[in-house]
Parts: sequence; C-alpha cells; structure tokens
Amino acid sequence: MTKKSISASKASLVLFLCQMISALDVPLDSKLLEELSQPPTITQQSPKDYIVDPRENIVIQCEAKGKPPPSFSWTRNGTHFDIDKDAQVTMKPNSGTLVINIMNGGKAEAYEGVYQCTARNERGAAISNNIVIRPSRSPLWTKEKLEPNQVREGDSLVLHCRPPVGLPPPIIFWMDNAFQRLPQSERVSQGLNGDLYFSNVQPEDTREDYICYARFNHTQTIQQKQPISVKVFSMDSLNDTIAANLSDTDIYGAKPVTERQPILLTPTGSTSTKVELRGNVLLLECIAAGLPTPVIRWIKEGGELPANRTFFENFKKTLKIIDVSEADSGNYKCIARNILGSAHHVISVTVKAAPYWITAPRNLVLSPGEDGTLICRANGNPKPNISWLANGVPIAIAPEDPSRKVDGDTIIFSHVQERSSAVYQCNASNEYGYLLANAFVNVLAEPPRILTPANKLYQVIADSPALLDCAYFGSPKPEIEWFKGVKGSILRGDEYVFHDNGTLEIPVAQKDSTGTYTCVARNELGKIQNEVRLEVKDPTMIIKQPEYKVIQRYGQVSFECIIKHDFTLLPTVIWLKDNDELPDDERFLVGKDNLTIMNVTDKDDGTYTCIVNTTLDSVSASAVLTVVARPNPPFDLELTGQLERSVELSWIPGDENNSPITNFVIEYEDGLHEPGVWHYQTEVPGTQTTVQLKLSPYVNYSFRVIAVNEIGRSQPSEPSEQYLTKSANPDENPSNVQGIGSEPDNLVITWESLKGFQSNGPGLQYKVSWRQKDVDDEWTSVIVANVSKYIVSGTPTFVPYEIKVQALNDLGYAPEPSEVIGHSGEDLPMVAPGNVQVHVINSTLAKVHWDPVPVKTVRGHLQGYKVYYWKVQSLSRRSRRHVEKKILTFRGNKTFGMLPGLEPFSSYKLNVRVVNGKGEGPASPDKVFKTPEGVPSSPSFLKITNPTLDSLTLEWGSPTHPNGVLTSYILKFQPINNTHELGPLVEIRIPANESSLILKNLNYSTRYKFYFNAQTSVGSGSQITEEAVTIMDEAGILRPAVGAGKGYSETLFATSPVMHTVRPTFYKVQPLYPRIRNVTTAAAETYANISWEYEGPDHANFYVEYGVAGSKEDWKKEIVNGSRSFFVLKGLTPGTAYKVRVGAEGLSGFRSSEDVFETGPAMASRQVDIATQGWFIGLMCAVALLILILLIVCFIRRNKGGKYPVKEKEDAHADPEIQPMKEDDGTFGEYSDAEDHKPLKKGSRTPSDRTVKKEDSDDSLVDYGEGVNGQFNEDGSFIGQYSGKKEKEPAEGNESSEAPSPVNAMNSFV
Repeated sequence: MTKKSISASKASLVLFLCQMISALDVPLDSKLLEELSQPPTITQQSPKDYIVDPRENIVIQCEAKGKPPPSFSWTRNGTHFDIDKDAQVTMKPNSGTLVINIMNGGKAEAYEGVYQCTARNERGAAISNNIVIRPSRSPLWTKEKLEPNQVREGDSLVLHCRPPVGLPPPIIFWMDNAFQRLPQSERVSQGLNGDLYFSNVQPEDTREDYICYARFNHTQTIQQKQPISVKVFSMDSLNDTIAANLSDTDIYGAKPVTERQPILLTPTGSTSTKVELRGNVLLLECIAAGLPTPVIRWIKEGGELPANRTFFENFKKTLKIIDVSEADSGNYKCIARNILGSAHHVISVTVKAAPYWITAPRNLVLSPGEDGTLICRANGNPKPNISWLANGVPIAIAPEDPSRKVDGDTIIFSHVQERSSAVYQCNASNEYGYLLANAFVNVLAEPPRILTPANKLYQVIADSPALLDCAYFGSPKPEIEWFKGVKGSILRGDEYVFHDNGTLEIPVAQKDSTGTYTCVARNELGKIQNEVRLEVKDPTMIIKQPEYKVIQRYGQVSFECIIKHDFTLLPTVIWLKDNDELPDDERFLVGKDNLTIMNVTDKDDGTYTCIVNTTLDSVSASAVLTVVARPNPPFDLELTGQLERSVELSWIPGDENNSPITNFVIEYEDGLHEPGVWHYQTEVPGTQTTVQLKLSPYVNYSFRVIAVNEIGRSQPSEPSEQYLTKSANPDENPSNVQGIGSEPDNLVITWESLKGFQSNGPGLQYKVSWRQKDVDDEWTSVIVANVSKYIVSGTPTFVPYEIKVQALNDLGYAPEPSEVIGHSGEDLPMVAPGNVQVHVINSTLAKVHWDPVPVKTVRGHLQGYKVYYWKVQSLSRRSRRHVEKKILTFRGNKTFGMLPGLEPFSSYKLNVRVVNGKGEGPASPDKVFKTPEGVPSSPSFLKITNPTLDSLTLEWGSPTHPNGVLTSYILKFQPINNTHELGPLVEIRIPANESSLILKNLNYSTRYKFYFNAQTSVGSGSQITEEAVTIMDEAGILRPAVGAGKGYSETLFATSPVMHTVRPTFYKVQPLYPRIRNVTTAAAETYANISWEYEGPDHANFYVEYGVAGSKEDWKKEIVNGSRSFFVLKGLTPGTAYKVRVGAEGLSGFRSSEDVFETGPAMASRQVDIATQGWFIGLMCAVALLILILLIVCFIRRNKGGKYPVKEKEDAHADPEIQPMKEDDGTFGEYSDAEDHKPLKKGSRTPSDRTVKKEDSDDSLVDYGEGVNGQFNEDGSFIGQYSGKKEKEPAEGNESSEAPSPVNAMNSFV
C-alpha cells in the first residue's frame, strides 16, 4: 500500500496522473459487487492434463462469475460441443461444469479429447485453458517365461522389471511371496526405471521369489510380474561339485572369488544427457558394480551443488535437486570407488522452461474517457510467443475498437467508452507448454460510495497508530477529504497520513485525538460523507513486574504482576511457564496480582511470564525461577597411584542443582581400628575432582566425598574401595604429657594415647621414664600397655620431676620424645599470712594488706590468698543475727586487696588464708574494723491522707538502710496549678523520731507536690515524691456508702512515686498528649462529687455527662465553670447506679473512659431495715459472744505460759532495751496467738497513731531465723529456726507490723 500526503492545491493533478497509470480498484464488497456490472471471470477449472478414472463419471469443471451472471458453452477438439445432443452429458445449473455419465453405460475412451469452456455475458467472454481428457490405463504384464538366474558369488546382477506402460506411469517396488519388501542396501538397490541392481551377489541372495510389483494409483490396482529365481554359487561349493565329477588328474578347480574394481551398470558409457524443465525435480542416477561394493560420490563440474536444494537418495546413488532453474544446467559427475579403483560418468543437464509469468494481465476498471493498459509478459526457454484474444476470438479478427491498440505484449486503451468493455486473453506458448490468462476491461460510470459502516467506533491505545477506514468506490475515482468534528476544518499536515484507499492514519494517537471524524468522497457524479468515532485509551502497564527468584527445593515462591489499565477495558491475566500453559497442578495458585508456587520442585525451574491482554493491547513481563538444592552426592570414586603414604582419589560430581559446588569434603573410615566411624580428612575447591591424600601406616582406608554448595552439604557418596597401608614404626609420641601428684607421696603421669591410625602398626605400647629434677639420678623407665596413666609411688612431697613418654609397637620405637616437668603431690599449706592490716577508705570500701608466706611452707602450687570477712554488728541499731561470711580470692602472689560493698556504720571482722592446689592453709588471727556513717536510703514509704479544705496528713516509714544515725527528715512541697506550673517551694525540717505530720493552712482544691528524704550527719539521702489535692469545700467531704465507687483514699491520691528535681520557681510541665484520667466518684444519697485529672492544652472547658447505667437514654450534660477538675452532680435518685464520663470542649470526640457509681439508699429506710430486723440482732449477739470467748482464751494462754519456740528464743536472748519500751507502749511483751497467726506486713498501719516507730521494731522475730526467709507455720511456730541457712541481714527500718485489733484477732482465730 502506498502512502501519500495530499495537499488541497495539488489534489486534482495527482488524481489525474493516478488515473493515467492505473485503473480503478474495485473493493471486494459483496453488496457493491452485486450492484456493479462486470465481465465474466473464470474462478475454477479442471487441470490442463486431466487423467480420469474410466470407471467413474467424468467431471470437467468450469465456474465463472460476472454481472449479469454469465452463460456457458464448450468446444471439443476445436469445434462446438453440443451437450444437448448427448444424453450422457449434462451441465450443472448456474455453472459451466460438465458431468459425463460413464457409470450408466458410457465409455471413457469415447470422450477423450481437448475441451475448452467459454463464459459470456453482455460485457464480454472469458475462456478456460485447453483441458485434455485422458482415461487412466493399468494394463497387465505380458506373459513371459523367465529363466532362473545362476550367478557366481561376487558377480553383478540386474533383475529387469519392465512394467507395462500405464497412464499415469506406475510406482514400482520389489517384494517376496510373503508380501515383504526386499531389503535394500549399498550393495542391492532399485533403480529409477524399476530394475533391481546387485553390485555383487552373495550366497544369501539366493531365492526364488524376487517379484516386481506395479501400483497404478488412479485405478488403485497393483500388477504383479512372474517371480524371478536367483541362485548364487559360492566358490567352495563349485569346487566340491567339480571334484566329484572329475578324476584327480583332471582337477583344475574354479577360481576363488576375486575382487573387482567398479564399473557402472547404469547409465552406460562415459557420458549422457538429461533435459529437465524449470521448477521440476532433477533426478540423476549412478549404480555401479564391483567388489567390494563401490561408494558413490557426486560433484558438479565447474561449480558447487546448490545448497538447501540438494538431497541424496538410494544410498547416495541418486542425486536429487528440487525446484531446478536455468542456473542448475551443467555437467554432473558421479564417481564410483572401491579399494581397487574408480569409475565415473558425466551427465550433461540442460534446464528448459515452459512459459512462466513475469507480469500477468490484470483486470481494468476504468471510467469513461480514461486511459489504461493491459500488460502480458512471460518468459521461458525457448522464449514464448505472445498472442492476444478478445472475448475468446483472436484479436486480429475481433470487432474493431478505436480506443484499443495492440503493441506486442501490451494493449493500450485511450479515452475508453462503456462499449469498450470486453474480456481479453493473453496466450504465451513454446514447445514445452502454454499460459492463458483472462483480464477484463470494465468501463463504469458510478457516483461515490463509502463502504465503511456509518458511526463505526475505533479504539486504540495512546501513543500508537490509529487507522480510520474510509473504503470507497466511484467511477471516476473520487477525491477523499477528512474532517474532525461536525464543523471542523479539513485535516492537513505531517501529523496525518492519507492512504490511497481512503484510510486516515494518525501515527501517534493522543488522548486529545479522541473525537468524531468525517470522511467526504466526491467525483463529478456526486458526493457522499461518513462519520466514524475514535477513542484513545490509556495503555495497559505492568507496574510491578515479576522478579528473578532463587528458591530452595520444597519452599514457596510468589511472583507479582500488578497492572494498571484503562478503566473502560477489562484485562485478563495469563501466566505461562516457558511459553506454555502452567502445569495442571494444585501447587500452582493464581491470584489476582500474583502467582504462588507451593512446595517447589526441580521441575518448576524455568521462565514464568505474566501476559495481560485487553481488547486493544497486550503486555507481558517474565522472570526466571531458579530452584536450588543441596548438590547430589558425587559418584564413581576411584583410587589410583597407591603408595605407602599417599593415594590419589578421583570422583565425578553429582548435579549441583543450580547452586555451584563450592568445595568437596573428603572423609575416611579406618576399617581396622574404628569401623563405621568417619573422620574428616581434607577438603578441596569445587572445581577440583581429584586430590592427593596423605596416609598413615597400618590403616584400612575407605574414602567418601561430600559436595557442598551455598544451600548445604550433599549426602555422602558411596564409599571407595578399601586400601590397607603397610605397618611402620610410630611417627609420633603421646601428647599432653603431665605429671601431677594425687597424694603427697606420689606422682601421677598422664598422657593422651595415640589414636588407632597413629599406632602405625600392631602391639602399641608406651615407655614411661622419670627422674627427679636437679638431682643426678638415672632415668627410671617402665613399658606399659596401651593405657594413658602411670602412678609413681613413694615420692617426696611436691618436688619437680623430668618426665617423658615414648610410643612403640611391634616394628620399633617412635622418635625420642621431649621432656616435660611435673611435680609430685601437694599437701596443705603450713602457716597463715602474717601482719594483716586493714585501711578503711570510705563507708563501703576497705583495703586489706598481709605479708606473704614462705614458699617452702606452701607445699604446692601457690594459687593465691582468700580473705574471709563478715559483718559483726550494725552500729546504728543492735540486732541478733547469724554470721554470713563472704570470701574474696586474690590470685597469685598478691599481698593486698580491696573489700567492696561494705555497709556503712557497721563493725566487721576478717582473716586471710593461703591457698594451693590441695586446699587452704590455716587462717590468720581475726582482724576487726569499722565503717563510717553514710547517707541514708530513701524513706520506706510516704502516704498522704485525710485531705481537708486546708490540710493534709503525711505518714512515712524510716529508711530501709539508715547507714548511720538519722538526724532529721526534710520535707519540701509546692503547689501545681491547672496549667501544670509549679509554685514556690516550701521546706520543713522534721525531727528524726517523728513518723507523721499534719500540714495546715493549705489552699483549698489545690494539688501539691511533695519531696521527702532523710538525713544523717554525712548528708541527705535519696528522696521520694508524692502528690495530693485538698478538697473543694466541706460539702465535698463525702463518706462512701456501701457499694459505692472509688473513694478518695484509693483513687484521688494514690499515685506512683516519681523523681523530680526541686526548683524554687514556677515552671510549666507539658503532658505528652491530651488526656483525662483517674475519674473518681464519691456518692451520697442524692448527689455525687466527680473529680478527674487532666493533661493537655491550657484553658480547657470541661463538661460532665451522666446517665442511668444500663439505660438507652441519651447522656445528660453539665457544663463545668472555669477549668476546674471537679464537679458536684445533684438531684440524683437514691440507690441507683449511674454511669459518668468527662469531656473537654473543643476537642472532638475527646472524652475519658466511663465510670460507674451507685448512690446510697435513703437514710430513714436504712435505719429501719437494720435496727428492726431479727437477723441483724442475732448476728450482733453472735459476734459479741465470739469476741468474749477469744479474749478469755488469749488471757488464759498468756498467764499459763503458753509459749511457742519463738517465745523461748526471745527469753533466751532477751534484750533489756526492748521490753520496757513494749510495756510503755502498752503492747504485749510476748506474742499472742492472734499476732502469731498474721505474718508481719511491710508498712501496715496501726489502729492508734498509724505508725510503728523505728526503735519499736529493732528486734523482731525475723532476727532470730533466716532473715526475710523466716515465716510462721499455721500453729504459730517459727519455721525458720531449724532451716540451717545462714542469716541474711534484715531490711532495717522496714519491719513495722500492724498491731492486732479485735477484728484482726477474730479473723486470725477463726
């Protein structure tokens, strides 16, 4: 298709030139073709040489089209064939095809001849080829008497077939009586003429059933020749026959089989000729005789055999060249050769050519007044003759047409009119055949027609070409113009391409190319237009392509294929493996955007492609999956080059499974000493498959190889053959020889025995030798069996010895061993370190010094010194305790050390001992030292209770570790406003013997922060902090009713201690994020006090929402004035459960969590219900009776000396300072049953002044047992007294226990 950009100014000129050189193209539109007048055109006809089956009806085809439909007539042998006069001949309706009825009595031979068909209508006549009708023939073989063929072994033989002449020629093949094809070879083969050629006969060629068959395909018959007999005489059998018939003197014998050089059986002579037609298959044949059987070779003299078209058949005896041309003419030589010589034949090939088209004439459709040409050009060898016919009549005698002029192979038409319509025939012929072509000239006058459907929709992808069709027809040829839109201007410019067939091409369509396009066709007879629509879509893209994956066998892998597409297009995603469908396997899971393969196997290895198709485009992306695994084990292990101390091992690697082998590990088994145990020998790089291995004597070696890649190790290979090395003297002596005494009077000599393969031979033993060092003694030696220890008795204590151990076997000794130094047994050190001194550095660290002991008194290897130290007493309080000694070891010959972790203000003792390998020596005399005071730990607790309008009560516990004498407590506090700013800091010093304080004159409804710490003379200890809030007013002091929610003591003031740096001025504390927390309620009968804590932006306006719990009613809302953090809900219903939550204005959706409280019941009903109920009166009486019984029992046990084991201990270790204090305090001097049943609680409050003073708890029950491990049994006895554990120091200052109240006593008793 040619493309032209047409401008408006040159449109008419270009159109005129086109009309001069080319005719109109009539589109193959069925509706258009039905309406236009058209001369006849032959569409189907029988072949020129038409061989028919004489047993079936003869059908001679002739089909044609035209407008109006053509009529048909026939000629036979050049004269009119009147089919109406022959009852056996009929013509098919609406067709020119003849049917000659042979099956109803007709004879095919009667209808042999040359037939030609003519199709005619008012615009002209078309003719068919000359069709030669010949019935096929399959004659029988003529009877002939065939003589047996007797041939001498080694001679050549030709069995002639000579089939009968048939039409068409038969296909020849040779078979035996069993209908089995006779075997053919280089020695025996069939020629092109059907004869069977033997280059030389052999005895096995003897048989009587060589049968030639001729198959006639047209008649589906096979004709058989009489069987041919062949008998081959061998030289041995021939000589035997001659010898039997002749006397001894007449025997001269037959000559043995002699070898012969080649001679050609076909073709004969040295040269021959061959003519073949262009386009046919050229077959050249050479068959030679000779012994040994000759080999055939083909060459072309002066050239090469054509590549790609040359084939050799029949064991290279036939040269086949397909589709020959004039260039294949020349001399072809065949050469037959065996060991005795050669023969050759030259075939001169000439390629002739029947006529063939160069330019066949084409139909012309012209408008009145137009010009045109019909060209008929053909070639051939010899050159064909060109002749013209008009409507089947030679143009020379055809009616005159002034617009027509014949010029050889061209007819020129000028200024045609409608009467110039006709069908012209061009005939090109030479001696080898002819060509006949029909071409019509059809002169039409038609207004424009547009064949493209109206409003046709075209859809394309952006940035791709858009082709908008405007198929048209008209005569004269119409001009085509394109417009965009209803009122758009004519399209011009380089952005458009206008095709001759009316198509508008937009090479690169963009989104703005979308719209309606109008095609206008006009000629002098009229004008017509058509609209089409174009939609430009977004391209389909794969935005996340599958990626290369490496996965281990049996793993899981997933390929992603995420796409983006035009929303109006429906994509389909197809996955392929190696450009084929995915395997039908449930392991392959295709998702919306991915492909997942479960339990991957080696077969899954390959390329996976994601293809996305829409109706307009298709995109794809591929990724390779490599399945890796541990390598397969090596195989075919082979041992070569066996020597006494080395061998070469080679192997073949197994499959590496897509992960390169990095190295090979070689292991060995000693079948003589450790059968079944494999040891590491060496390893080599993965590129190496042989290794030279060093061997030891007297080892029965087997080897195996393990391949290693990045995935792991392969299974071991099969073991190699065994290789037993010869015995030899040991090469080495035992290692790790040592001499260490186990007793003061012996020397234990030990060593590591040689392994089995290290013995180098049978009878492994050891020669053990020793002598005292630095003494002129002779070596003492003993030979022991294959053991690893020998004990020398009667040695002095801890003296050095020279030791050596030598290996030997039945073949001799190992090399002389090296000597090592050992020592006889050690004994305990004799003396203790002297001059022990202690220097106290600070309250927790001391340094101790001592003098070293004499070396001779150590009596062993000096390992160091041990310092034993223990706390005797805390100087800040008296306590009874078991001693827990601590030990520090100082290695080597050190004479000082540091004692860390001491407790301040305490008395300690220590001693020092020397240590050797046998143990510790005697201890030095105990040394006493004391540590100075330190700063105390933080107070054990700080509680803030009893909030009022202007006061708070503070309670605290003394420090767990006072570390000295407490001098005072320091309390600092400061207010915190609603914006989290800290106010001025107030400091108060409190005497050390106080445990509570009431702060007065505070601001109401104010939060305070408190900092509290203790002091000794050394300084202040660490502090604890707490926060508390004074209440709003007296009405806010509510007593929680039974079943009420959280009270002040539990929720308002219970906070976790937080350490803060004390600053004297205000500073702002910003919360991490806005929140309302710790919503607490204190409910009465008809009102409730709600308070909360807020952290967030300043100046928040709060509101309280509440409602009946469990009700679906809307929440009721109360606005809180200002930014206060409390509110009183009034008008509540007594005895009702309410839900409440707090929110902040301006923070959408920002509320606290819900809290639930219950108002108390009405007071009057409560008094009536309790006071007047009989069950309540009975309960009170029972409680009073139980209390009375409890008091009596306690009194009796106390006065009658009922004591527990703990009480007996207290009596035995009575502290005179404690008893008076207990008497003054008003508490019992002994432990009652009730008190014994309740374990001591840390920091629990007393019912009197809510504290237990420090001096009251100095000597508790814990001091007599295992420290904090001491506990009471159910009967009140102390279970720690018999545990046997060392006493741990009690937690000082934190041992206060809650004094018993009547309620506690009752609970304990019960």
